Amino acid sequence: MPTTLNPYLSFRDNAREAMTHYHSVFGGELTMSTYGEFHASDDPAEAEKIMHSQLTTDSGLVLMGSDTPNSMEFQAGTSFSVSLSGEDDPELRRYWDALSEGGTIAMPLEQAPWGDSFGQFTDRFGVNWLVNITGGGS
Repeated sequence: MPTTLNPYLSFRDNAREAMTHYHSVFGGELTMSTYGEFHASDDPAEAEKIMHSQLTTDSGLVLMGSDTPNSMEFQAGTSFSVSLSGEDDPELRRYWDALSEGGTIAMPLEQAPWGDSFGQFTDRFGVNWLVNITGGGS
């Protein structure tokens, strides 16, 4: 699987509604996982919130999104990230190293509850990035 570059939208409590709407517009396949499914939050109020969703259309468009945890700041208008994802590949790790240099790492690139390597940072230009490496669990 080649590396893909996708928009990743953040919401406050309405990711399920938004992604379902986008699915009705674009069609394709929509998958959604909650914070509760992955035991990714200690806050019981977040159990049914969307930790990750992905809409993949028949024409190959990909749109991802999630609910921002209550503990994180959310400001409409700054609610997007760029997501890089792909197989465990030196190129993807090189992207992580080069793009995060001089930036602020919010979550180090390490094994996530779903088994892949995942990390999150803001680059030195203020762009938020998510990197998911399939099969990259340490």
